[in-house]
Amino acid sequence: MKLIIQIPCFNEADTLEVTLNDLPKHIDGIDEIEYLIIDDGSHDNTAEVAKKWGVNYVVRFRRNKGLAKGFMAGLDACLKNGADIIVNTDADNQYCGADIETLVRPILEKRAHIVIGERPIDDTEHFSPLKKKLQHFGSWVVRKASKTTIPDAPSGFRAYSREAAMRINVINDYTYTLETIVQSGREKMAVISVPIHTNPELRESRLFHSMWGYIKKSMKLWVGHWMAQPRSPVIAIAFKANSFMYLKTLAVLTRPPLQVLQPLRVGGDARVVHRYAFPADL
Repeated sequence: MKLIIQIPCFNEADTLEVTLNDLPKHIDGIDEIEYLIIDDGSHDNTAEVAKKWGVNYVVRFRRNKGLAKGFMAGLDACLKNGADIIVNTDADNQYCGADIETLVRPILEKRAHIVIGERPIDDTEHFSPLKKKLQHFGSWVVRKASKTTIPDAPSGFRAYSREAAMRINVINDYTYTLETIVQSGREKMAVISVPIHTNPELRESRLFHSMWGYIKKSMKLWVGHWMAQPRSPVIAIAFKANSFMYLKTLAVLTRPPLQVLQPLRVGGDARVVHRYAFPADL
């Protein structure tokens, strides 16, 4: 049983080593643990820090593509390199590495396809009261859209079985966290949540800059999912007539996914550098 832990990175040279040092080296039931980072067009020496530490794989973008595309490129590389379980964590050491065993245990026991870490949001000191409310709101929206019971949908600390990773296809540009839950609920995959711990904040969140932006993106996800479901013609027409935003959202959510080229192996040592080219780069 092979576990690959992936970490999306953008200019994370200052915090990456702390995060890597916190990752487990052994888990009961896992035969092999490997480590992969996605260097999302960093301008600092993120990749060099990772290679010096001894990560097994580096996925590199020539320019910044955003968290969602980095996440998908990481899944692709993990699958190509034989992962049976994939854990995604953040490069800012927000999540406790010791909890990775808690994440993978339900998959090892065949109880889940996807396991999502539930942060103690209300007890997290560096979350403002408004941010806590919006985190809960976003999770409520996703629960309604996905018909799941996940209490912390924005959490990026999660484990995927190989089967689940092969069925995930994120096509929005913002983040993977909400859409993957909606997809898994639609596909009737077993998705569960487990309580986890968090570490003190090392830097401010780069994804949660705008409160209203977070609300709009959460609502767009729900609207797009609602419109994709079978409805009576009268209801569908009335719903679409409310705002042009709904049509725009549907177009974004249904556009074809980007194609990822085959990875290029570079070097003769244990580290393999994967360079991915997207159409916009060519």
